[in-house]
Amino acid sequence: MSKYDVIVLGSGPGGYVTAIRASQLGLKTAIVEKESLGGVCLNWGCIPTKALLKSAQVFEYLKHADSYGLTVKEFDKDFGKVIERSRGVAEGMSKGVQFLMKKNKIEVINGFGKIKPGKKVDVDGKEYSADHIIIATGARSRELPNLKQDGKKVIGYREAMTLKKQPKSMIVVGSGAIGVEFAHFYNSMGTEVTIVEFLPNLVPLEDEDVSKQFERSFKKAGIKVMTNSSVEKLDTSGKLVKATVKTSKGEETLEAEIVLSAVGIASNLENIGLEDVGIVTDKGKIMVNDWYQTNIPGYYAIGDVVPGPALAHVASAEGITCVEKIAGLHVEPINYGNIPGCTYASPEIASVGMTEKQAKDAGYELKVGKFPFSASGKASASGEKDGFVKVIFDAKYGEWLGCHMIGAGVTDMIAEAVLGRKLETTGHEVLKAIHPHPTMSEAVMEAVADAYGEVIHL
Repeated sequence: MSKYDVIVLGSGPGGYVTAIRASQLGLKTAIVEKESLGGVCLNWGCIPTKALLKSAQVFEYLKHADSYGLTVKEFDKDFGKVIERSRGVAEGMSKGVQFLMKKNKIEVINGFGKIKPGKKVDVDGKEYSADHIIIATGARSRELPNLKQDGKKVIGYREAMTLKKQPKSMIVVGSGAIGVEFAHFYNSMGTEVTIVEFLPNLVPLEDEDVSKQFERSFKKAGIKVMTNSSVEKLDTSGKLVKATVKTSKGEETLEAEIVLSAVGIASNLENIGLEDVGIVTDKGKIMVNDWYQTNIPGYYAIGDVVPGPALAHVASAEGITCVEKIAGLHVEPINYGNIPGCTYASPEIASVGMTEKQAKDAGYELKVGKFPFSASGKASASGEKDGFVKVIFDAKYGEWLGCHMIGAGVTDMIAEAVLGRKLETTGHEVLKAIHPHPTMSEAVMEAVADAYGEVIHL
């Protein structure tokens, strides 16, 4: 039986990052993967969807070339090649993870891993043992009883990024990041898209101002938006799917070639041996402490299988924290109040910390500032004037409570707010940090200036 210091189950951005950090710390490490290295994120999620969205962005530029003083007489799309490019990007990233495994001397064990008592892992009948076993098996598309996926007419995110033929019409159920990103992509490609959201706003976890701006942008792009609505049943017997949608005004029947179910994710906990080992779960999640230890010594869990935001960067951070603690390093628990969230549709959304409503409900007296990109020189020059940066500060002590952005490229800007909050910066310190001109990032400084009554460009 092969013996290791650490065995990681799953090679997504939680698992493979954990394995690399363990190896860097001198721990003999193996990783178990049933499909492709990189997991869902690299192969079916974060990376290939961004490749699709880049194709959509370039296509939008071509459609509006005249806005930039350019004449493009003839252009078209090849949907198959757009999909092919996305798959190529994913394969390249997966090969990159293979290289990292070799570079860090991590043994890759291909197959379905199942934990066993006595700190053992069974992989398709062969046993391995380790002092520390870390579960990082990720998640999959969640299925609702009335939205059963058949992979053809009713699909999840995997099928959405590998369709052989572009559908003429699509209903997207759910307006979280997955739903709105695919809604934007297919709409840009020319598919007639309707998005159905149960809650009152699109991207309902975001600050209300962001949600309202986002909804306006989606409607302007030609996407039909139905909020306060739910798909009650589907009829897939005909050529088109018939969806019965319950709205505040009564029932409505929609028809489309494809229904994309984007109603969240479910953790991959089935058949991995949790019951055999006696590991405690609650509401479909493995219960862990601040160091990701389960109730059974020697077994840990990170990423989408534990409570908290199901995000790639969170899984990576949890894995690093977990193995650094195992290795005896001094580590601080992760501050889940300072996790950035990003949505890569058009316009992009990025946020960290409290929304204005959450801050008010928590009893803070607030200073709120907002700077629209319509007043930004760089945004005007880029032809990307939709959106704004909004900042929320505690009026008493100047603590940066939240930052919410919507617009072009904001997912690359949010790290300033994350770092500022981590370092406990105040509004006045942000104001005195000179931002380069002309950039989109100036909007952060200007929004802070607005909060403190010192804004120059409004």
